[in-house]
Amino acid sequence: MKLSHNKILVTGGASGIGFGLAQQFMLEGNAVIVCGRREDVLQQAAAALPGLITRRCDLAVAELRESLYEWIAAEHGDLNVLVNNAGMQQWMHPADKDFYARARSEIAINIEAPIHLTSLFLDLPSLTTILNVTSGLSFVPLTKVPVYSATKAFFHSFTLSLRHLVKERGIEVIEVIPPALNTDLGGKGLHDFAPPVADFIDAIFAQLREGKSELTFGFSETVSRAGQDVLQPVFARMNPGK
Repeated sequence: MKLSHNKILVTGGASGIGFGLAQQFMLEGNAVIVCGRREDVLQQAAAALPGLITRRCDLAVAELRESLYEWIAAEHGDLNVLVNNAGMQQWMHPADKDFYARARSEIAINIEAPIHLTSLFLDLPSLTTILNVTSGLSFVPLTKVPVYSATKAFFHSFTLSLRHLVKERGIEVIEVIPPALNTDLGGKGLHDFAPPVADFIDAIFAQLREGKSELTFGFSETVSRAGQDVLQPVFARMNPGK
């Protein structure tokens, strides 16, 4: 992937990893658009990054995903990079009364939205690159977030297939595989122990400069390359029995 002179859409780009990616892409000399559900957060991102283009969109709704694409095609038809970053993480148990309803909302954001957007944006003639943000939990689940872990495993598998399927069109597919980072994903304070987003972004862009297609950091580097002899003990440590 070339690192400058792109026009890039980052979903969920007003906070967390998405904001970190948007900020660094702008520093590299790219035009960046971010979308998100909350107008106040989008306004804060725009204030922090002069020149950032924002668009309010609830990616859980198929019709709004279609409207987002139609707006991009009409107003930013030279967009060439799609970053499927938006995600939802919920700590829950299958025995919870609202488990299924919450699971459906998580699946809508973590699976339906990026698959739908990918399908839509493949019709954009200028598209050259897709970055999919998965997770270290794609490889070993944290049982406190069972649906999140499963959706990221799905998205990892889909990304591998997508890379193969669009290669003949000259479209590059890059997987961004973060570990736990100090963001508000899942709720405020839950990830205060984790490394800062800035360290992750530095590592990711160093790997992009090297031309890598699977970008990892810390824990995610370990588990993405591990076999079952490593993953099983990691699972046990992450999910101790009661």
